[in-house]
Amino acid sequence: MKEKVVLAYSGGLDTTALIPWLKETFDYEVICCCVNCGQGNELDGLDERAKLSGASKLYIEDIVDDFCDNYVMPCVQAGAVYEHKYLLGTSMARPAIAKKLVEIARKENAVAICHGATGKGNDQIRFELGIKALAPDIKIIAPWRMTDVWTMQSREDEIAFCEAHGIHLPFDASHSYSRDRNLWHISHEGLELEDPSQAPNYDNMLVLGVTPEKAPDKDTEVTMTFEAGVPKTLNGKEMKVSEIITELNRLGGENGIGIIDIVENRVVGMKSRGVYETPGGTILMAAHEQLEELILDRETMEAKKKLGSQLAQVVYEGKWFTPLREAIQAFVTSTQQYVTGEVKFKLYKGNIIKAGTTSPYSLYNESLASFTTGDMYDHHDADGFITLFGLPLKVRAMKMQEAEKNNNK
Repeated sequence: MKEKVVLAYSGGLDTTALIPWLKETFDYEVICCCVNCGQGNELDGLDERAKLSGASKLYIEDIVDDFCDNYVMPCVQAGAVYEHKYLLGTSMARPAIAKKLVEIARKENAVAICHGATGKGNDQIRFELGIKALAPDIKIIAPWRMTDVWTMQSREDEIAFCEAHGIHLPFDASHSYSRDRNLWHISHEGLELEDPSQAPNYDNMLVLGVTPEKAPDKDTEVTMTFEAGVPKTLNGKEMKVSEIITELNRLGGENGIGIIDIVENRVVGMKSRGVYETPGGTILMAAHEQLEELILDRETMEAKKKLGSQLAQVVYEGKWFTPLREAIQAFVTSTQQYVTGEVKFKLYKGNIIKAGTTSPYSLYNESLASFTTGDMYDHHDADGFITLFGLPLKVRAMKMQEAEKNNNK
């Protein structure tokens, strides 16, 4: 009986060419596994394509709700944003996919897992750290790093390889953007984006929405409610997190929300440029932050902001299955106990405009915040506070004056 390999299968040209290559190079039985994180119509026709290419079996595993509830929401609650812009769309999905690949490998008694990530990108790290953390005994095959046996260097090479093995597929050699899509976002790399001096060709690129210039001239009103940091309703309708993100994607896309053009620092040491569309995610993170600022105290917010930035880096680097991620998430979860309430905002030409926030746990006190003197605040108390708060500054200034006088003598 042949040994089995589980192939992370997207249905694209790269992973389709890998099926006969794995059989020919290692004499493996190839089990394909496509993990659905919300790719939409990219899943159409995969079963026939995988079987036609020589796979003995194809798993299509739907983890959309798991992805949203257990990977996306912890990052939303933490406010995890990499390098101030990137909302971690691919980064959050990879550990979820790695976990499912390991589950299928165990079920099939496979000896290896293969992925099609290149040797220049971040995904090879994210896949492999996840697999190592969950299944250290399973071999990992990364063909793009195996240049002694993987000799294909272009789409033309892959198409010729497939045709030589009797596999005729609806792919051509024309180059297009390199994209990654899930329910949270879609990324675009390649073509004019490889030159940072060039503007993105948004008319040819965007999938989830339009640019702010092409958005309607009328705003869209949105109301959301949260319970313990988790979104529960959207415009009065109770929904699952995945359903809320889906609807926010539609609303955000229509209004030009969540398009970023970023030059980011990859884990492997190079800079890369990409355009990310994250309409629903951008709205969800803004709505969550809008509610949090009413509820969390200053010191907790400051600590959470630092840890959120650290979590973004941890997730970006593929270190999801680590004690550090678990510890940061535990802190964040504790801060969400009272993040309950309602947020209202308007979407207009790429902008998210606040329109009111309420919460039973709000720390906002009108008597304290108002310019009118209330019972809880005595202006005279500020005298002593400022004296003590500014004491280090005053002492330093006095010492500097004293030293200056001595130097002048």
